[in-house]
Amino acid sequence: MFGQDIGIDLGTSSVLIYVKGRGIIAKEPSVVAIDRESTSLLAVGREAQEMLGRTPCGILAVKPLKEGVISDYTVTERMLKYFIQKATKSSPLAALLKPRVVVCVPSGVTEVEERAVIDAATQAGAGRVHLIEEPLAAAIGVGIDITQPCGSMVVDMGGGTTDIAVISLGGIVHSASIKVAGDTFDDAIVKYIRRKYNILVGERTAEDLKIKLGCVTKRTKLLAMEVRGRSLVSGLPKTLQVTSDEMYEAMSEVAGTIVDSIRNVLEETPPELVSDISSRGIILTGGGANLFGLGQLIKSETGIKTVIADDPDECVVQGTGKSLENISLLKTYNERRIKR
Repeated sequence: MFGQDIGIDLGTSSVLIYVKGRGIIAKEPSVVAIDRESTSLLAVGREAQEMLGRTPCGILAVKPLKEGVISDYTVTERMLKYFIQKATKSSPLAALLKPRVVVCVPSGVTEVEERAVIDAATQAGAGRVHLIEEPLAAAIGVGIDITQPCGSMVVDMGGGTTDIAVISLGGIVHSASIKVAGDTFDDAIVKYIRRKYNILVGERTAEDLKIKLGCVTKRTKLLAMEVRGRSLVSGLPKTLQVTSDEMYEAMSEVAGTIVDSIRNVLEETPPELVSDISSRGIILTGGGANLFGLGQLIKSETGIKTVIADDPDECVVQGTGKSLENISLLKTYNERRIKR
C-alpha cells in the first residue's frame, strides 16, 4: 500500500514536485547548502541558491546534479528527502505510508544513472519508484495523446541537457540527448565576456544576461545592460555595458549545436513520421524554450513550424503528474524502455 503519488522533475537547474490531487506544490532551484563541519542541511532550493558564490569557508552550496544526472549522490538523496517530506507533511496518512514516485530522467540516461536515481529516491523515503523520460513526459504535459499512431517531435531544453524525441504509439521512436542546454549558454556568455573584455563574471550574472538580453536570432531593438565583474588585469571590480547583439554572438554557436541535433534526429526518423511532424510542428518545452528567437531559428533551419508550449518549464512535471493517473501504462513503457 502506498501513500500519496508524487511526480518529480529532477532537473539540473530546478526541481518541480507534483502531488496527485494537488498539482505542482514546489518549484525550487536544484541547490543545497550544507555545513562542512557537521554536514547538517542548512538550506534547500531558493534560499540555498542565494548562497552560491557567497558562502564562507564553513558552508558549502552545491548543485548535486550535472548535465541532467546525479553528480553527488548523497546530497541528491538529502534534497529528494526534503522535497518528499514537504509533499507528504500536509497529510498524516501520507506521512505514514511511503509515497509512490515517478521521476523524470533524460532520454540518454544509462542503466547506472537510472539505478542511481531509483536508489536515491528510495533512500529518500519513496515506496515504489518509476522512471519516465523527459521528452515523453513533456509530450504528455502539453496534451499530446502519445498512444496514437502519429508522429510528434518534442524538444525539451533544460539546464543540463536538451532532449529531442520523436514519439508515436506510446513510445520513443528515435531520440537524442545532448549535454548542451541552458547551462551551456551561461558558460558561453562567461567565456565571451572574459575573451572580449578580460573581465570575469559569475554564473548568476551570466544567467541574468541570458534571460534579459539573450537571443539566438538578432533582436530588432538593441537592448543593453550594465553588469559588474572582476578585471583579470587589475583584479579589481569593474562595470561594463553588454548589448543584445553581443549576446547573439556569444550564444549562436551553442544554438547551432542544438539545431544540428534536431536535424540529425529528423534524418533518422521514418518518412511517415516526418510527414506527421511537418504537419503538426515541433514542440519546444523546458526553460530553454523561452530563449528569444529559438523557435524562429529552428523553423528557419528545418522548414518545420515550431511551437513553444504554454508554461514550457512546467510541461515535464505536468506530464509526470498525468502519468500517475495511469501507472499500468507507465509500467508497460518502462518494460519497453528496458528492452531498448
